[in-house]
Amino acid sequence: MKKMLKIALIAAAAAAAFGASAQEFPAKDKTVTIVVPFAAGGPTDRVARDLAEALRKPLGQTVVVDNTAGAGSSIGAARVARANPDGYTLLLNHIGMSTMPALYRKLSFSVLNDFEYLGMVNEVPMTLIARPTMPANNFKELTAWIQQNKGKINLGNAGLGAASHLCGLMFQEAMKVEMTTVPYKGTAPAITDLIGGQIDLLCDQTTNTTSQIEGKKVKAYAVTTAKRLTTPALKDLPTLAESGLKDFNVSIWHGLYAPKGTPADVQKKINDALKVALKDPEFIKKQEALGAVVVTDKRIEGPEHKKFVAAEIDKWGAVIKAAGTYAD
Repeated sequence: MKKMLKIALIAAAAAAAFGASAQEFPAKDKTVTIVVPFAAGGPTDRVARDLAEALRKPLGQTVVVDNTAGAGSSIGAARVARANPDGYTLLLNHIGMSTMPALYRKLSFSVLNDFEYLGMVNEVPMTLIARPTMPANNFKELTAWIQQNKGKINLGNAGLGAASHLCGLMFQEAMKVEMTTVPYKGTAPAITDLIGGQIDLLCDQTTNTTSQIEGKKVKAYAVTTAKRLTTPALKDLPTLAESGLKDFNVSIWHGLYAPKGTPADVQKKINDALKVALKDPEFIKKQEALGAVVVTDKRIEGPEHKKFVAAEIDKWGAVIKAAGTYAD
């Protein structure tokens, strides 16, 4: 009886301590770290640093960014999956969260089961562009050129698992034409070779292509979103869906995650702070400058965020498996 009472008291004390820790989050002497699974200076790193700044005020706490790059974002994601589930180690990742399960067949974690979903942050549209000497002047003419040049088309990308690689896979599948993919170590060299005429086509984020389109250094044919964009340099470009590739819709989105088991109260505090951050005029302005659109729909809630990622895993899994392209 005494032993049972002792166990009950220990359990009650642990529960009280657990509840107190959740209520006290974030503690004044602790820093919240957002892990970015890519190198400093890239688009995702930029989004994370803007978000960290916007989260400081509603959380009332210091928020820092830590870059843990490599293996298509899986190294940084694994670090967060193994982290203490106390709300002080978070993950900001892009569409790579939904492609890892297919690209890496031996992941050390489960994307759907080893994280708490805290809400979506933004979406970045993509554009289909070509070398400046491409004879086609619109998407209809480009389609004809592709059909006439089967087996001779070079499609660039920024590396395995990169946004441009994923968009390229989907574009080939939609066109029912296999192209020679040319991987680069990043977007910059890919665009340099596109401008120089060494490759024919590239599908990449507006963050990387808008200035090239504005400067008329490349030819632009379409955007990959469901609706046309309002950005001045891109507003006249049709969508691929309206151009004949039915249901073609690709955007590079970012979401916020915590390790599985993070207390519900802590998750709520982070989600509440995220909602405030996403309405911050300065944050919105910075995202627009990147060509990104801040998410305002139900996906800012954890359950809808998770539902969206699950659907993206199914979509990209089918595309990657059909292409037979794996990272391991």
